[in-house]
Amino acid sequence: MDVTATAKFVRISPTKVRDLTRAIQGKSVDQALRITEFNKRKGAFLVGKTLKSAIANAENNAALSVEDLFVKKAVVDGGPIIKRYQPAARGMAKPIQKKTSHISITLTDVKPVRSSGRTA
Repeated sequence: MDVTATAKFVRISPTKVRDLTRAIQGKSVDQALRITEFNKRKGAFLVGKTLKSAIANAENNAALSVEDLFVKKAVVDGGPIIKRYQPAARGMAKPIQKKTSHISITLTDVKPVRSSGRTA
């Protein structure tokens, strides 16, 4: 059974979080939590928070055991961009883009099979 959790409109650029979500895919929940807890980046804290939410959803809503859970899918999509402008030299305006992200984590109780990524 699959259980999901989503954190929307998180104030961090998606590219800063994607490498961490790639690292936890296919791992057990215990390993994924360890990866997020011992990483000092802001994205690790946000992914860990979403992962803990998915674990709570699995325990309370689906009555699944935490020891049997694996990270099936961890995806970071881009959210809306907040656009601001900063004054620049000679009366010009310099655009600033404040990017947001949507972090989605899917947990499953079936161990995912790692594919080589190549097709014949």
